[in-house]
Amino acid sequence: MAKNTPKTTFSCTECGANANKWAGQCPSCGQWNCLVETVLETTNNRYSAAPQGLAQSAPVLSLADIEALDVPRFSTGIEEFDRVLGGGLVSGGVVLIGGDPGIGKSTLLLQALAGLSQNKLVLYVSGEESGAQIALRAKRLQVDAKELKLQAEIQLEKILGTIASIKPQVVVIDSIQTLYSDALSSAPGSVAQVRECAAQLTRVAKQTGVTMILVGHVTKEGALAGPRVLEHIVDTVLYFEGDTHSSFRLVRAVKNRFGAVNELGVFAMTERGLKGVSNPSALFLSQHDNQVAGSCVMVTQEGTRPLLVEIQALVDASHLPNARRLSVGLEQNRLAMLLAVLHRHAGVAAFDQDVFINAVGGVKITEPAADLAVLLAIHSSMRNKPLPRGLVVFGEVGLAGEIRPAPRGQERLREAAKLGFSQAMIPKTNAPKQKIEGMSIIAVERIEQAFQKLRELD
Repeated sequence: MAKNTPKTTFSCTECGANANKWAGQCPSCGQWNCLVETVLETTNNRYSAAPQGLAQSAPVLSLADIEALDVPRFSTGIEEFDRVLGGGLVSGGVVLIGGDPGIGKSTLLLQALAGLSQNKLVLYVSGEESGAQIALRAKRLQVDAKELKLQAEIQLEKILGTIASIKPQVVVIDSIQTLYSDALSSAPGSVAQVRECAAQLTRVAKQTGVTMILVGHVTKEGALAGPRVLEHIVDTVLYFEGDTHSSFRLVRAVKNRFGAVNELGVFAMTERGLKGVSNPSALFLSQHDNQVAGSCVMVTQEGTRPLLVEIQALVDASHLPNARRLSVGLEQNRLAMLLAVLHRHAGVAAFDQDVFINAVGGVKITEPAADLAVLLAIHSSMRNKPLPRGLVVFGEVGLAGEIRPAPRGQERLREAAKLGFSQAMIPKTNAPKQKIEGMSIIAVERIEQAFQKLRELD
């Protein structure tokens, strides 16, 4: 007699695809070691009984007949949080927030919800903490959260029933990995449960217009746990960055259907929670009494905000057969490419030198406009001679040695001039047509020309 054992399948934690047997590599997305065994669901189709689309059916219209209206927003009461969201929360929008444990996700949300609850009906659903723990945190942060509605629950159907009964305007789920649905037999946090719960909550948000904020766990690599479909179905994805041992936190938007991506919010962790930093450029600049070798200040663009960041380089003789290349806050592979350009077009060899690059303050720079600053910092460290005081730099360096323009060059220069920098070495294409008060412009076209200009300034 055959045993009545449940059938299992192997689901990919990256893309959500299913496979009949385990393999080292996902046949769909190609990622390695991401197939997890889950129980194959045999329940009836829960969508066949009634149509539950993400929105009500609408007639087909021509695009010219549809009036383009600005999306109405409402503020969270925290200026830096509103900046990352693109101006505030949107009715019917779904926001996903991820970050390392203890970095401040629940703290930031509790501060925002305390302010929102003064004039809106807000529901906080906690699947990880009890009501007493959240009340203790609110007392420690000294926030007025008396009107905040709280529910400690992890069953999806009960949460949906609460939303239908009290009709809140903002709902926070902390966290999505703790929820489970009775329609599935797999454990909370599995691929099927995360995908199902997120889809159901998104459907409710689109139908009722409630703003949904989901908190997600992250893997050891720093990516959001669960299938990538979790990021695809939501409207906005925010990531907490920064070292948990530091008092500063960075919140970056990597997806936003209602605003600019790569927007950055800077917070300082204090005894009373997270406080927005009005002048974040000061955090990413080291305070040196005297100019030091291997230090170069650049202007990076994070969304709509220009930031001044100090790039530090340390070049030292290597005692290993293969010299080390270490980059913190900048792309590792790009450093090797820039060292090759430095040797080929500027005649500066570093094949027998250990090269270490660091972006001060824990910020991560992904744009190529940091290339020129990295090369000047390396050259300064090799010469053991500091760059001129008051110099700011930006520009992309190509493989042919040319210096390419960076977007929004005028905004970068104005931000640098506002903070007291008097000289700027920039690509020739970014040279301003009108003179910027208090700043002299050094426009260069090639990397060897940039080094020649530096020698003239010495």
